[in-house]
Amino acid sequence: MSDKSMFDEAFPADRQVGGTHYSSFLIQPWTFIRKNGLNPFQANVIKYACRYLFKGKQIEDLEKIKHYCDLEIDHLKDAKKKK
Repeated sequence: MSDKSMFDEAFPADRQVGGTHYSSFLIQPWTFIRKNGLNPFQANVIKYACRYLFKGKQIEDLEKIKHYCDLEIDHLKDAKKKK
């Protein structure tokens, strides 16, 4: 019998480094982010919104969501000014 971990490199989307907080989702946040072409600000909002429930409902994760939303707002305002 072979060790299942030998397939980790061939199938990186099937493993998570540093916890299991994303493993209960039907669609991994990273898969959703990639398939929808989200930018880094949007990606981090998705990531933290998904994980905070499984990491002890950390207020810090909610603060990070707010921070990334503020960064996205600033990005959109800057883009609008350049038009």
